[in-house]
Amino acid sequence: MGHILKMKPVFKEMIWGGHKLRDVYGYDIPSDHTGECWAISAHKNGDCTIENSEFAGKTLSWLFENHRELFGNIEGNEFPLLVKIIDAKDDLSVQVHPNDEYAKDHEDSLGKTECWYVLQADEGTKMVMGHHAKTKEEFVKAIEEDDYENLLNSFEIQEGDFFYIPSGTLHAICSGSLIYEAQQSSDITYRVYDYHRKDKDGNERQLHVQQSIDVTNVPAQISGNKSFDEISLENGTKVRYVESDFFKVDCYRISGKNTVENCVPFQMVSVIEGKGTIGGNDVIKGDHFLICSDQKETVFDGTMDVMIAAL
Repeated sequence: MGHILKMKPVFKEMIWGGHKLRDVYGYDIPSDHTGECWAISAHKNGDCTIENSEFAGKTLSWLFENHRELFGNIEGNEFPLLVKIIDAKDDLSVQVHPNDEYAKDHEDSLGKTECWYVLQADEGTKMVMGHHAKTKEEFVKAIEEDDYENLLNSFEIQEGDFFYIPSGTLHAICSGSLIYEAQQSSDITYRVYDYHRKDKDGNERQLHVQQSIDVTNVPAQISGNKSFDEISLENGTKVRYVESDFFKVDCYRISGKNTVENCVPFQMVSVIEGKGTIGGNDVIKGDHFLICSDQKETVFDGTMDVMIAAL
């Protein structure tokens, strides 16, 4: 038997966070302003602890450093991916992430390409992705004039939508969203606009306007909400939402017993709905696991929706 490691999430309080991570998933959150669950992470700003196996109590970064054989002996100094669940009670800042080259030169970090699957959305909830500027000059002028109403491309979203957000894409998750996010393992965010809101001490949050101008794609390269092919399983369906240079993400909607092969260095497994068993382990909504490379196939059984992110 290989390793199927249960992760203990790390929670982040945010000015825009709420309490859906407790209400929907039953997590023990630090406050009613909890914005992020770092569900599977080896990043220094939110390093998850392993809850089972002989590695119980160790962090994921420790395991990656000391037992690279469990990750297909992939190269690199840091675990490459990160999975979050985000609760936006209020709007997130309008922001952009750098690519690998810019992030390495300026932040000594990986860049940040990410993707979102909409777990829940209140009626009328919107999302910002991309902008309407045709040239960099037009883009800078809109920022200088605080003309975000005309600059930003926003649209309504609903549960089940999926969006791929390459580095350089101006974006914002908006109030009323509950989002599953798979991304490169990076915590670099450049805020260009934060609605002039103030924290409890009366201060506006730091902006990174010049960096945002540096890295934002102009004109915007927006990939809209597409339709995705559904593949029939023995008992359920599988949808591949994205396959990029950085990661691939599948959703398994399981209604019985299915054997899922593992031909990648690791699988990051998140139960987003329902309950059942994974490799014989009882699982419920909100559980997150790392399936290591020594586990060549895993039996998923039950009635549940499961996201799997991998390289």
